[in-house]
Amino acid sequence: MRRTLAALMLALLAGVTHANDATPTLTDPVTAKREVELAAQLRCLVCQNQSIAESHADLAADLRNQVREQIAAGKTDAEIIDYMTARYGDFVRYKPPFKATTLLLWLGPALLLMAGLLVATRIVRARRTSAVPALSPQDHARVEQLLAGTDKDAPRS
Repeated sequence: MRRTLAALMLALLAGVTHANDATPTLTDPVTAKREVELAAQLRCLVCQNQSIAESHADLAADLRNQVREQIAAGKTDAEIIDYMTARYGDFVRYKPPFKATTLLLWLGPALLLMAGLLVATRIVRARRTSAVPALSPQDHARVEQLLAGTDKDAPRS
């Protein structure tokens, strides 16, 4: 019981420590807000589904430090984003630009949706056209005999 409680306390303290990593250390509130907004626009290259502001990865901390240093150097937001893009590629941006190299990224979901609809339409049409053929009069009479139990050829159990 004590070990479980101690482990729980350590886990909570570790979570609190990591939560403080993303808070800016700049003293100017305007600059701190700017840093948080820039960090929210950049993707963590390790986590890939979190911004560097949300991520606890070491690389995200390094990227936040780079953003902080560039803000301190007097760079504009566009210059910082351009620097990060030049260094890490368009993937580092949550909203990559629409250009030839990111065309599949932008149009991929729509293409997959259209392909899925095309496949579903073909399956539905194939099922409609492959209906069971009608019974011949002889087959119909045979079914009637089997259902009535008057078939002489049917095996008895």
